Amino acid sequence: MIVKMKFINISGPRDDIDRVMDLYLSRYEIQLESALSELKTVENLRPFVEINPYRDALLKAQQYVGYLSEPEKITPDTSMGLDDIFELIRVTNEEYLTFQSRKDVLKRRQEELQAKQKVIEPFRPMDGDLGKILSFKYITCRFGKLPSEQYQKMEKYLMNDLGAIFVKGQQDESSVYGAYFVSPGEAQKVDAVFRSLHFERIEIPPQYKGTPEQACRDLAQQIFDIQREMDDIDKEAARMLGEKAPRLVAARNRLEELAHNFDVRKMAARVADKKEDYYILCGWMADDDVEKFMEEAKDDDKIFIVVEDDHDSYFGEPPTKLENPKIFKPFEMFVRMYGLPAHGEIDPTVFVGITYSFIFGVMFGDVGQGLLLVIVGALIYHFKKAPLAGIIATAGIFSTIFGFMFGSIFGFEDIIKPLWLRPIDHMTTLPFVGKLNTVFIVSVAFGMGIIIIAMILHIVNGLREHDTQGTWFDANGVAGLVFYASVVAVIILFMTGHSMPAGVVLAVMFGLPLLLILFGKPITDRLKKKKAKQEEGAVMFLVQGFFELFETLLSYFSNTLSFVRIGAFAVSHAAMMEVVLMLAGAEEGSPNWVVIVLGNLFVCLMEGLVVGIQVLRLEYYEMFSRFYKGSGRAFDPYTKKNKNKGGA
Repeated sequence: MIVKMKFINISGPRDDIDRVMDLYLSRYEIQLESALSELKTVENLRPFVEINPYRDALLKAQQYVGYLSEPEKITPDTSMGLDDIFELIRVTNEEYLTFQSRKDVLKRRQEELQAKQKVIEPFRPMDGDLGKILSFKYITCRFGKLPSEQYQKMEKYLMNDLGAIFVKGQQDESSVYGAYFVSPGEAQKVDAVFRSLHFERIEIPPQYKGTPEQACRDLAQQIFDIQREMDDIDKEAARMLGEKAPRLVAARNRLEELAHNFDVRKMAARVADKKEDYYILCGWMADDDVEKFMEEAKDDDKIFIVVEDDHDSYFGEPPTKLENPKIFKPFEMFVRMYGLPAHGEIDPTVFVGITYSFIFGVMFGDVGQGLLLVIVGALIYHFKKAPLAGIIATAGIFSTIFGFMFGSIFGFEDIIKPLWLRPIDHMTTLPFVGKLNTVFIVSVAFGMGIIIIAMILHIVNGLREHDTQGTWFDANGVAGLVFYASVVAVIILFMTGHSMPAGVVLAVMFGLPLLLILFGKPITDRLKKKKAKQEEGAVMFLVQGFFELFETLLSYFSNTLSFVRIGAFAVSHAAMMEVVLMLAGAEEGSPNWVVIVLGNLFVCLMEGLVVGIQVLRLEYYEMFSRFYKGSGRAFDPYTKKNKNKGGA
C-alpha cells in the first residue's frame, strides 16, 4: 500500500531551528523540499549562510573511531553533554598528535637509515673496512656501477692493461656494482676509461664502519629498533583510544546527528525584516506522523505548523512510500525496478507477490526442490535481508504446493500420488482443436483471467486519475474489457459445447467496443466539451485508427498466448528431471545418487533462474503494461526515525 502523505510548513524563530530538528524532526521521517523553491509566494525569503560548527569535530571523531577495532560492536556511552563531547575530541586530538609527533621524528630517522642502507647494499659482497678504504692516502678508490655488457667488455679486453683493480659487488639484470682501485698518478687516465664504459660513480660517505656487510647489518638493526619503537607508540595510541572507545563512538554518533540536523539550513529559508527573523521548513510527512508531530508540539509556543490541503496545485505530486505486509515486502524490489507508483496509483506489490509466486510454483512444481528454495531463501533473507532471497523463499512455498499437485519430489514421480495431474502426460480433448496438454489449456485460461484483472486495475487507476478516455475508451479500459471478456466468454461456450449467442448479440459485443476504442479521443473531447485539434484529415484518422485497432487485436491474441509458457515450463521441468533420473539409472532400480543430487542441483539453479526471469517478463510485459505507469518518485526522508535517541 502507498502511505498517505501531507505537505507541511514549519516555522519559528531563526535561532530555534536546531532545537526543533533535535527535539522533534529527528524522531520523524520527513522529506524536505527547498523552501526557497517551493514557497515562491512568500516575500523576503533568504537562504541561510552559516558554517556547520560540528563538522570539524565530527571529522576528528570519525577518524578516531575508524582506528578502533570493530567499533560497531562497542556500546556507546551516552551520558555526555555537548561540552563534554567537544572536550573529549580536543583532548583526544592533542594526545594523538603527541604520539604522531614522536612517531614522525622516528620515521624521518628511519628513512635516513634506509637511504644509507640503499647506498651500501649493492657492495655487500666486498671485503675491507670502509672507514680505512675511504681514508687511503696513496690509493684512489671509486665506488659505482656500470652496465653489464660494459663490465664483460672491460673484463675481457681492458683489465690487464688498465693499471687498476676492479672489485665486484652485487649484480642485477642491467648493472654490475663495485669499486676500482688505482694509484693517484694513474687515476685521471683510468677515470677516463671507466667514463667511456658508462661507469656511474656512487659517493660513499665516510660514516660507515666495518665491511659493507657489517655496515648493512648494523643499519638493518637500527631500522628494526626504530620500527619497534614506532610500533610501541602505535600500541600506546591504540590503548589510549581503546580506553575512550565508548565515549568516542557516542561522540561520533551524536556529532553526526547534530551536523546532519544543522545542515537542514540548506533546505530552509529565512524571512527577515526589521521586526522579526524566523526560519521556514517545508516538506512531506506521512499522515500518521503529521498527527503525532502536531500533537507533540501543540504546547510549544516557538514552533508553528501549517498543513497544506491544496498541495497538488502548488507543490506537485507527493513522494511515494510503500508499506506492505512483511510477506510481500521483498516484492517491492520488482516494483521499484519497474518504477514506483504515483501517489494516486494502485500499489501493485501484493498483486505481484501473489501472481509471481503462483506462476513460479506452476512452472517449477517439485516438493523437494521447492523446500530447498524455501530453506535457502529463508536463511539468506534472515541473515542478509536480501529481498531476492525473500522472493525465492515465498516462490519456493508455491513450488512445494504444486509439487504435491503434480506428484513430483526431486524428480521422482512414483513416491507420492498427484493431487491434480502429471504435467508431462495429461491430455484434454477440445472441439475443433483436438488433444492438447491440459496444463497448456489451463495456462491460457489463467492468462485470460489475469489479463481481465489487469484491465480492471487499469479502469480503477483511470477513475482515480479522472482519465475519461483511459477509463472508458482505452484498449485496456471498459471498452477493451467488454470486448476481451466477450471473446473469452464465446471461446469458453464453444469449447464446452454450449450454444452461441445470437449474431446480433455477437456483433454488439464485439463491434461496439471496437468502435468506441477507435473513436475514443473524439468522443472524449465531445464529452469534455473540448474542441478537438484535427491535425490530419478524416481519411488519415480512419486509416491510422484501423491499423492501431489491428495492432490492439493482435496484442490481445499474442499476450494471451504468451501465458502458454507457464505450461511449457511445467512440462519441461518434468522432462528435464526424467533425463536426470535416466542418466542416474533410476529405471533399473539402483540409481546413482551422486548423479541424482548433482542433477537436482543443476536443474534447481539453471531452471530456477530461467523460470524466475520468465515470470518477471510476464509480470512486466503482460500485466504491468496494461494498468501500471510507475511514474512516482521515491520518498527520501532527510531524517530517519530515531525514537531511542540519547546523548546531549
